This record gives sequence, C-alpha cells and structure tokens, in this order.
Amino acid sequence: MSVVALVLAAGQGTRFGTDKRRAGLADGRSLLVHSVERARTVFDDVRVVLREGEQAQDFGLPSECRVVYSPEAAQGIGHSLAAGVAALVDSSAQSVAILLADMPWIAPATLSQLAVAATASTIVFPLYEGRRGHPVLFGRDLWPALTQLKGDEGARSVLQAHRQCCVRVAVDDAGVLRDVDTPDVLRDHG
Repeated sequence: MSVVALVLAAGQGTRFGTDKRRAGLADGRSLLVHSVERARTVFDDVRVVLREGEQAQDFGLPSECRVVYSPEAAQGIGHSLAAGVAALVDSSAQSVAILLADMPWIAPATLSQLAVAATASTIVFPLYEGRRGHPVLFGRDLWPALTQLKGDEGARSVLQAHRQCCVRVAVDDAGVLRDVDTPDVLRDHG
C-alpha cells in the first residue's frame, strides 16, 4: 500500500504564544523539522502544508520535502486539510496519512503499523488505551470529501459520515495522543 504523508503546519498555534513550529526540542531540531523527519523515516513522499508566502527553507525543511500552500489557513484546519489533499492530484498513493506538525512523539513503528492497515477505501486511526489518536489515514476514495472541508473542524465530518470505513488499530504508543499546545509541554516532555 502506498501512502503519502501530509504534515499540517499552517495553523496559527495561538495558545503557544509564538510560532511553535520553530520551537526547539531537546535534540536541537525545531518541532516542525522533527515531525517532518519522523514522517520521512516511514513515508517516501512527505508534503508539508504551510501558510501562503512561507518557504520550506525558512523552517530548515529538507529540500526534497514538497510544500503545499493553504491560502485560507487562518480560517481553520479544515481549509489547510482541503488544500493539502487537493494538491495530491499528482500522487499515485492509495492513502494519505494526515499528520499534525505539533505531534513529534509518534513512533515510526506506529506510523508503519498504520500504513500497513490502510487501503483505498478505509479510514485508519490509532487507538491508545481506548482513546483515538493521530495520525489518521484516509483512503483515496475519501479524498474528494476531504477537499470540501472548511473551518476549524478538521476531518470530523468525514469520519462521522463514513464510520463504516473506519479501521481502529490498537497501538502501544502514547505519542499518538501527545501534542504541543504550550511551551510547558516541551519543557516537560522535550
């Protein structure tokens, strides 16, 4: 199964106080670079959704990392997700892994486990101790619905409308639940 990774990094991150994509982790890499490099260990094709006018080199992203722009990113994650999936028209992948740039602690083994479960007609997500986490992988058959998203709801409406397509994968990885909303999270979990 071929899976393309789409790292959503166009949000405003207002609760963080500054641009959290540039916040440093314990290893010296920025939050965004760490998340992208983690995805690249598993997925051959990794694309990053940024705000219009931003450049990959501004964040120290690898040159082979393709950037997708979300002109309406300020209106919510739904717009960024729709722009990212719409830009996949040149991809032959049968599924897209939607990764959030502020979730750097997902283990590569977990990403691989989820990719193995993906098909063109499923929605795959991890369950850790009974709680749904990230990333979520959407089969190609569901991409048209994702391109219609708007606002700040993310893909919740697509998940609800296609419950019969959902595949839950039990994982032993708390990283699927851990995001960085405030600087304290980085200090505590670096």
